[in-house]
Amino acid sequence: MLPRQGRRRVSAKRPKALGRGVGVMHIFRGGAVSEIIVLRLDQGDDVLDSISQAARKLDVHTGVVMSGIGTLDRARLHHITHTGYPSVDEFVTYEGPLELLSVDGIIAEYVPHLHTCVSIKETTYMGHLEPGCRVLYLAEIAIARVENLRLRRLPNPETKINQLHPAD
Repeated sequence: MLPRQGRRRVSAKRPKALGRGVGVMHIFRGGAVSEIIVLRLDQGDDVLDSISQAARKLDVHTGVVMSGIGTLDRARLHHITHTGYPSVDEFVTYEGPLELLSVDGIIAEYVPHLHTCVSIKETTYMGHLEPGCRVLYLAEIAIARVENLRLRRLPNPETKINQLHPAD
């Protein structure tokens, strides 16, 4: 535990609940991993575009991006800027060389929603993966294809946040 003067109190305001469905967990069951797909990305490849292309080409309607590592010469991310609704995003570009420490998320209706963690030397940046993350030397991505569970994202009518729903 840090000494009292070294502790920092962080106050996070929880957004006001907006009607039915906010703060309620939804569970989607029945899926099974039918295949692990590994992508090798080479210099100049766009990480998000490559994963999106692979999902469509290989018919990965629903999947899990389990791992992503490599190097980038540019990372483009977005971060949320406050805790209320509607959400507001800030887009940031970092120039490399960068280490791609992780990429993970869900593919629903062929569309990946991915988060990432990248670093430049001792500084680490995290956020939503955006187009423009360009491979420097290599990147390796592992995707689990999920069968018997089809998901899609639909906007919540009150919050406008895209949320997972059964696709069938």
